[in-house]
Amino acid sequence: MDWLRQNWTKIRGALIGLGLVGLVAAGWAGVGLYRQRKAIETEIAARHQAEQRQQEAGASHAQVGADGQVTQGGTSLADQPRRILDFSGNTVEWNGRIYKRNTYIKAFLCIGVDRAGEMTETTTTGFGGQCDGIYVIAQDTARGSIQILMVPRDTMTKITMTDLSGNVLGKDLQHLLLAYAFGDGREKSCEFTKEAVSDLFGGFSIDRYMAVDTSVVSVLNDAVGGVEVTVPTDGMEVIDPSFTKGSTVLLKGKLAERFVRYRDVGRDHSALLRMNQQQEYITGFFDAVRSTSRTNSQIVPQLFDLIQNYMVTDMPKDEYLKIAVNALQSGDLTSDQIRTVPGTGVTTERYDEFYVDDEGLNELLLSMFYREG
Repeated sequence: MDWLRQNWTKIRGALIGLGLVGLVAAGWAGVGLYRQRKAIETEIAARHQAEQRQQEAGASHAQVGADGQVTQGGTSLADQPRRILDFSGNTVEWNGRIYKRNTYIKAFLCIGVDRAGEMTETTTTGFGGQCDGIYVIAQDTARGSIQILMVPRDTMTKITMTDLSGNVLGKDLQHLLLAYAFGDGREKSCEFTKEAVSDLFGGFSIDRYMAVDTSVVSVLNDAVGGVEVTVPTDGMEVIDPSFTKGSTVLLKGKLAERFVRYRDVGRDHSALLRMNQQQEYITGFFDAVRSTSRTNSQIVPQLFDLIQNYMVTDMPKDEYLKIAVNALQSGDLTSDQIRTVPGTGVTTERYDEFYVDDEGLNELLLSMFYREG
């Protein structure tokens, strides 16, 4: 935000000089980028005023003011210093102990992209979709087993921002879900998201990435004969009468995608609540693939063949096939192997926001990717 505050006049002048403001307004409305950018100047001024008021009042607890600013102890949560460890190297010191990056544990970023259609062509900034699901996979290459770290899409962190032509304007504190949208819908979008997650994780190195259009969920679902889930969320009867909380349902067809993506937009932090559905579906799908593999040894390559035009990755085919096969052979995927980045969800006037608990994240990263010694 400091960078943006200092350079906003130059950025705005450059955009006007290029004649892009009108195009941006028309082109980015569909994914909410324009609305976010128009709010930036107001947000800067409001945040400054809120900080002054909080300092004068001497507040000592987290709250949301009438202007939508999230504060704690008189300081905006967005401006509080981070407590994330430096994970950019191979060793980390924590509570007097030294930890080393486990070279057998690889980190893969998986991105579920909210868009329709194939992902074979690049797009103009704003039309490539947003991150509807963000997962960091820890694979133990020695055992083949995996753990999954789910990252809330409303996490507030610094992301790379560009103009309509793809020229980088700098970084600003925004929702993590927008990192993908500022790219080209393919590799650049993945790189922007990977960079944002890495920075959020204290410079943590991510080995590979894969982005998949979430519209393929139903295709994959039916290819394994459907996925059985237990409904974890209240109010899902609006999708189907059988979706009462606690009921067990075999998902078929479009119901699979609707189960994964449904959220009650009238409820605060509905995207956070939806992560329970995503976790339930991930474990159910994994079980369905394992079951199918007992009679069809080629199910894994067949599934990837179905989505070739709906995915973007920096991995060669043999590499991601090996990862998937090894994971299946390692045993069941249970809910204990799926974690969520800890933090605080806050509702402002405009959006839901999620602020990461750095100390909790430190512990998670150390337990998943490091060893003591």
